Amino acid sequence: MTELLYVIWNPSATGPFGLRWYSLCWLVGLALAYFIVRYLFKKDGIKQELFDPLFIYCFLGILIGARLGHCIFYQPDYFLTSWQGIVEMIFPVRIGHGEKFLGMDCGFSFTGYQGLASHGGTLGLMIALWIYVKWSKISLWKVLDFIAIATPTTACFIRLGNLMNSEIIGNVTDVPWAFVFERVDNFPRHPGQLYEAIAYALFFFVGWYFYKKHPERVGTGFFFGLCITLIFTFRFFIEFTKDIQEAFEASLPLDMGQILSIPFIILGVWCIYNSKKKKTLEEGKK
Repeated sequence: MTELLYVIWNPSATGPFGLRWYSLCWLVGLALAYFIVRYLFKKDGIKQELFDPLFIYCFLGILIGARLGHCIFYQPDYFLTSWQGIVEMIFPVRIGHGEKFLGMDCGFSFTGYQGLASHGGTLGLMIALWIYVKWSKISLWKVLDFIAIATPTTACFIRLGNLMNSEIIGNVTDVPWAFVFERVDNFPRHPGQLYEAIAYALFFFVGWYFYKKHPERVGTGFFFGLCITLIFTFRFFIEFTKDIQEAFEASLPLDMGQILSIPFIILGVWCIYNSKKKKTLEEGKK
């Protein structure tokens, strides 16, 4: 009989220097991507002054896209039907739960952005990069490929942040490595966040391997296609181990995460296929 080795999970919400673990994981993930992409830009001979603004474009694109994605796709009945919801969608506050300031009730409390969707973040990033290349005049496919090589590291740490927050939990299970998320309930569940974090770390090394073996494919869209195909294909299947995030998903044949993953998978496969055609055309010109 298999011995049950459930992990009792209830870490502190804050880590070093009083930072919330979730915020810290975001910062580490973005910092890793920053240094990786800076290295790739420098190796490609792109000027430093063209790289410097890229981080701001990416940060804003991911944050705005992830926030709007969650509000529109997962909780439109709350965020799009009242002035209070619209305010909370834009600003990191909760109205009606006031904190005291100089002895007076402010009428709101600062909560941070509680609710960020990876699909929205990906779409926001793509739009931000499109705006960036219009300014920098660098090839869009080259920038997308460089960002895609680094992206899995950020995705990995974001999911670790979800794990530290005991959110996006898995279904109840009897697997010996199940986690008991004490903030939620006392049932052993799949640690879906950890599954994704491990997978995304592996995807980074897969992308890095292909980059080292075939650096000439940068600029064809191959790495961008590979990244989103791997991430969202895995995301589609791992959703079967997760508990639903919103009640309306219970009536759907697939949950919202799976539905939103399908267009990205199709786009990724198309980019990989199209990159082969570009490579063939370039070889034919030589």
